[in-house]
Amino acid sequence: MDNSQETIQVDIFGLSLTPSISGGGYAIILKEITGSRRLPIIIGQYEAQSIALELEGIKPPRPLTHDLLKEVIETFGYAVNYIVINELRDSTFFAKIKFDSPTVEEMDARPSDAIAIALKFSSPIYVNSEIMDEVGFVPEYDEQVLPKQETSFEDPESLSEEDEQIRSKQIETKNLSNKEKKLIQLKNDLDEAITKEDYEKAAQLRDEIKKMEISNLN
Repeated sequence: MDNSQETIQVDIFGLSLTPSISGGGYAIILKEITGSRRLPIIIGQYEAQSIALELEGIKPPRPLTHDLLKEVIETFGYAVNYIVINELRDSTFFAKIKFDSPTVEEMDARPSDAIAIALKFSSPIYVNSEIMDEVGFVPEYDEQVLPKQETSFEDPESLSEEDEQIRSKQIETKNLSNKEKKLIQLKNDLDEAITKEDYEKAAQLRDEIKKMEISNLN
């Protein structure tokens, strides 16, 4: 592997075969093997089905495209050592396939195709550590989600500890700008989507949060 690029080995944590409402895409969720961070990637229907069949150990009656690619690679005497998701540019992920021959250069590929081929060869999957640092997330199931509407409390002394925490957060947000409040709400929606394992929505929210945070720096 290219030593100039630090990578993290990941595994497939989940695969959604339910298309998102907006883009009609499917989602694959990768999880680092030695940690808790996860990385959702939107993929196409065909690639999602191909990956799902491989994960389930189902062999189609006729070879699909990724089966054919595996046969072609093996026919020429090669195998896949690993694949790496090495770049994120303009909200698009890029990947490379590394073969077991030093004479064959790494091949550019879409992450969905690279992952499908890695599964065919039982090869490890890596992610550039900078990508994981930038857009990976750790589910915070215990984090209190701010209510969508503020609630008035008649008797502060009768509030439970949980209600006190909610009220405290409400007071903290009153002095924030509308943009800051929107960002907080998006992060809460992201946590809720992760809890519900709605990874298509989580990926969309993650991109929206990233754009807002970048705009705040300008």
